[in-house]
Amino acid sequence: MSSSARPWYLSLMFLFGIASEGINCPSRCSCQYLEVNCTGQQLQEFPVDIPLDTRQLILASNNVSYLPTVELSFLADLIYLDCRKNLLGDDLDFTFTGMAKLVYLDLSFNNLTQVTFITFSHLLSLVVLKISDNPNLVAIEKDAFANNTWLRQLDVSWTGLSFLDSSTIRDLPNLRLLGLSDNLWHCSCSFLNFITWMMESNVHFPDADNFTCYTPADLRALSMPAVEAQLHISCLTQLYKQDYVFLCLIGFCIFFAGTMAAWLAGICAVTYEVHASKGEEEEEEEED
Repeated sequence: MSSSARPWYLSLMFLFGIASEGINCPSRCSCQYLEVNCTGQQLQEFPVDIPLDTRQLILASNNVSYLPTVELSFLADLIYLDCRKNLLGDDLDFTFTGMAKLVYLDLSFNNLTQVTFITFSHLLSLVVLKISDNPNLVAIEKDAFANNTWLRQLDVSWTGLSFLDSSTIRDLPNLRLLGLSDNLWHCSCSFLNFITWMMESNVHFPDADNFTCYTPADLRALSMPAVEAQLHISCLTQLYKQDYVFLCLIGFCIFFAGTMAAWLAGICAVTYEVHASKGEEEEEEEED
């Protein structure tokens, strides 16, 4: 197709693409139409002068340890953010405020330590979330993804997680893919609900063979179907300390109730005998 026959909107997009490459492009980054790519530039801080209409921002393979909330909130049209292989960690709460259009977020290969309800609560359009390969990530709160109802792909593999509440994942109606492999899962009775949900759900688990228990030692490296069978046997028939306390209380109550019933029955019987004997004596006296 000749340039004269090219549709006007393609020409316009081309011109805007050229313009965006030369205007307000961060130092050491490359820019094209609605995209800023700063991959592998050894950046220590979040880049400045990012065009406000940017839709795709790639900060992969740098040394960024902090994402400024204010600067990110200016990128209100951002839908794709790739921050893998950086030094992000500690508290990310309120970091993504004002980014309601974000669809894709990659925070893998960082130093995240926890995910709270606030961390991703403002990302109402989020579809893909990757937080794998964060070895210091040891806790995800129960309602951490309550607002991310559009989430379809979630990867939490290769972290320090040992437990994940089943309701955290079960209440995501659009979830289709969940990465859980190579974590430090503690397969106790409290984890049985999650394993049962996993076995019954329609969610796909990539690398499921590596979704195994780390503790206790007798379940280490076992596949989840085998673990579920063992936990069903041990957990559903096992009595805990509080169960024994409850049974003792029930036994004591039954014993006390029986003792009281027998005591009351004895009192009633004695009272009846006394009244009966008095009645017989009165009748004898009247006959005399």
